[in-house]
Amino acid sequence: KVVYLDFWASWCAPCKLSFPWMEKMQTKYKDKGFVVVTINLDSEKKDAATFLKPFKVNFVVEYDPEGKLAEAYSVEAMPTSVVFDRNGKKVSTHLGFDTVKAEKYEKEIKSLLTK
Repeated sequence: KVVYLDFWASWCAPCKLSFPWMEKMQTKYKDKGFVVVTINLDSEKKDAATFLKPFKVNFVVEYDPEGKLAEAYSVEAMPTSVVFDRNGKKVSTHLGFDTVKAEKYEKEIKSLLTK
């Protein structure tokens, strides 16, 4: 599968924009072999739960309160996303999120799904 691994936290303003987009991408491309996996970095799970309430999360949400996975991927900003191809090879790392970046990210996903 093509994997979009996203690191986020409840205090991250751009994350509020990325969540509806990730929901859309998961719905649009799941049958083509695409999956979104998100990693929350809040120290308190309840903060993440409050953040998630307004969203229809249709993808995996995991928790990394100690930041070990984030450290392994050298996450320095929120959100940070890492894209993997069907062979599990890291293709790119994205810092931040906005509508312009969303178009670029979707083009990358579509390209990887055709391979």
